[in-house]
Amino acid sequence: MAARRHRGFTLIELLVALFVTAIMFAFGYRALDQAFRSRREVDQQSARLIAVQQAVRTLEQDFELLQPRPVRNLIGDGYMPAISAPQSNSIGNLGGSTLGSSAFGSSAFGNSAGAASSSFGGASAIGSSTPLVTLTRGGWTNPVGIQRSELQRVSYTLEKGVLMRQYYPVLDATESVVPVKRPLIDKVKNFSLRFMDAGHNWQNGWPPLTSGGSATLAPRLRPVAVEVTIELEDWGVLVRHVEVAG
Repeated sequence: MAARRHRGFTLIELLVALFVTAIMFAFGYRALDQAFRSRREVDQQSARLIAVQQAVRTLEQDFELLQPRPVRNLIGDGYMPAISAPQSNSIGNLGGSTLGSSAFGSSAFGNSAGAASSSFGGASAIGSSTPLVTLTRGGWTNPVGIQRSELQRVSYTLEKGVLMRQYYPVLDATESVVPVKRPLIDKVKNFSLRFMDAGHNWQNGWPPLTSGGSATLAPRLRPVAVEVTIELEDWGVLVRHVEVAG
C-alpha cells in the first residue's frame, strides 16, 4: 500500500486564518481598552468626590469650632478679631446645581430668599494671597502631647484656582513665625462666604458693618451661621450652610 501523502496549509489559508485572528484580537482589545478607560474614569471621579468632601468637611469643622478668641496681630501692636473677612460687594447671582444641598446636606437659616441667592464677591479663580477669611478655631488635636494651645489660627486663600488652608503653629504669632499651608481643592473658579448676624441677616463680610458704614468693634463677636459657596470647573456650584456652635 502506497504511503499517504501528507498535505499542509496553503498560503491563502494561512492568510485567511491570520486575518480572522487579527479581527478577533482587535475586537478584544477595544473591549479591554473601553473597560480600562471606564475604570480610570470611575477612579478619577471617586478621587474627586473624596477630595471635595474632605475640603467641605474641613471648612465645616473650622466654622463649627469657631472660638471667640482674638489674637495679637503679627507686629504685636493690636488685636485681630476672632473671625475676620473682608467686605465684598455682590456681583450677581450664579446659576447651577447646588450640590451642597444634596451631596453634603444643607440647613436653612433666616430669610430663605437671602439664603438662596448666593453671589460671589469673595474671590475669583485668579485669586490672591490676601486671606478670604481668618478665624480662631478650637479642638486642635494633639495626639503627641505637645505643649501648645488647643486653639488654632486658620486662614483661607484662593491662589490660581486652588483653595489653600494655612495655620500658625502658635496662636499669637509674630512675623518670624512661618505658617503651615496646604491645598484643599483645585479647579476652583469662585469662592464666597456670607455670615448671618444675630438678627438673622446675611452679611458679605465680618465683623458686620454698622449703620455708619464702619465695621462693628467687637473682637469676640461671632456669626450665627456661615454660608460657603464654591464654584468648581467640573462640578458647578456647591453651597453649604454651617451653624456656628455656641
